[in-house]
Amino acid sequence: MRLIYTSLCLAILTVSTSFANNTVTKAEKEALLDLYAATKGESWKISWDLQQPITSWKGVTLRNNHVVGLHLFNNNLNGALPESLGNLRFLERLNLAFNSITGVLPKDIVKLENLKVLKLEMNRIKGALPDGIGQLEKLEELSLFNNFLSGPIPESMGEITSLKVLNLSSNNLRVIIPQSIGNLTRLEKLGLFENSLEGAIPGEFGNLTQLKELVLANNDLGGEIPTEFSQLASLKILQIQNNRFDSFTGLKNMDAKQFLVFDTDDATLNPYNEIDILKIRTRMADTKFEDDNDNE
Repeated sequence: MRLIYTSLCLAILTVSTSFANNTVTKAEKEALLDLYAATKGESWKISWDLQQPITSWKGVTLRNNHVVGLHLFNNNLNGALPESLGNLRFLERLNLAFNSITGVLPKDIVKLENLKVLKLEMNRIKGALPDGIGQLEKLEELSLFNNFLSGPIPESMGEITSLKVLNLSSNNLRVIIPQSIGNLTRLEKLGLFENSLEGAIPGEFGNLTQLKELVLANNDLGGEIPTEFSQLASLKILQIQNNRFDSFTGLKNMDAKQFLVFDTDDATLNPYNEIDILKIRTRMADTKFEDDNDNE
């Protein structure tokens, strides 16, 4: 009996020691190694020493032996993201912005159900946004501006009701803006600048009462500006120039004094000039070029 007990204790100790050495689960470690291999990790600005513990790898944040943060901003990643990225199930923050990432978004990225921040801006990602992107229910910031994304904005985008920042500017997105965007009532910043979006702005935008920045410039949007825009009392930045709107009447009931930035093609909206907001032309969406460290 004592021999069995001793053997059991040794087995538990061996497993515990092995787990401590590996730091994370096998699936998570393999996902990190796949990312390293797929994006030419040996050529990163700051590479990983694969012989050292994961705790020493740049940009990897661990909690309770799981990867919760991956921050490789501007680190010369070059290549497509591996499908196994979806195995980082505990990941909360993923920032791979300002690299040379190519290919399409992994379809399993929608399995990162704990993700709060997804920043992939300023890369070369192509293809469509996943239809199941609405599964990322905890997401608060989604930034994919300045890539080569095409196709529509998925209807399921409106299911991510925790979103505060959505920036899809400077891509090749087409078709109409889905009405479901109006479900994002916590949204504070919405950037759809410089795409090929068509049709009218949904009246459901009037539900976005927390919105502070709305940038829709340089698209093919048309029709009338929704009268529901008068409900956007928190809006400070509005850019809708270089579209094909038939009428700007929907802006007439907005308070000119609420704006810091107001850009439109309607030259008759002179009252807005009183707050000196038409001097700066052709602004882009809120594209802040810095490494914010994500407040890990």
